[in-house]
Amino acid sequence: MTAQPHFAIAIDGPAASGKSTLARKLAKRLGLVMVNSGAMYRAVTWKALQENIDPHDTPAVISLLNRITLNCGDNGHTSTIAIDGFDPGDALRAQDVNANVSAISAIPAVREKLVALQRDYLNRTSIVMEGRDIGSVVFPDTPFKLYIDAAEHVRAARRSDAGEVDSVAKRDAADSNRTTAPLVVADGATVLDTSDHTIESGVDAAIEILRQQGLPI
Repeated sequence: MTAQPHFAIAIDGPAASGKSTLARKLAKRLGLVMVNSGAMYRAVTWKALQENIDPHDTPAVISLLNRITLNCGDNGHTSTIAIDGFDPGDALRAQDVNANVSAISAIPAVREKLVALQRDYLNRTSIVMEGRDIGSVVFPDTPFKLYIDAAEHVRAARRSDAGEVDSVAKRDAADSNRTTAPLVVADGATVLDTSDHTIESGVDAAIEILRQQGLPI
């Protein structure tokens, strides 16, 4: 990385791989801010649905993006996001948002704007950021990269336990096959399969990987 006072730990992976929980626990263990990049895409999706905009109508979504104000910050531990001063909260996990966020995320203009906001965090603090293109696009030069995965049946069960009914296979296909910033294992990333891990043992394994990657712990 360039002469930057702060650093990023990039965590990528498919839906229900455990990356959000791991990122949150890891950030707490290391005293860093955890940034959920997916919440940003969900916020734009939520706003589009609130205004009855078809998530597949790219010009309409871009028009929306150009007239709303996105405020990305943190509460000292995790990232926060507000649209025009309003925090959607738990509405970001609603089923209609789940079903449409991949379409919104595939729009290049949306990714361009949100990636700039994600990178801006490093101007303020060191972070653990999780998503689907963090190591490949947002922070490609960070030496600290993890790709969190799990068997599809394990991920489907986790999704179901969380009360979410969208198909992991469909999410995987949409995220991996999109033209802009598809889900990939970033160069330099170490794959961590959480299928047989508890939350704590997964965090322990992640810390050992980061230590091997050169993070002073």
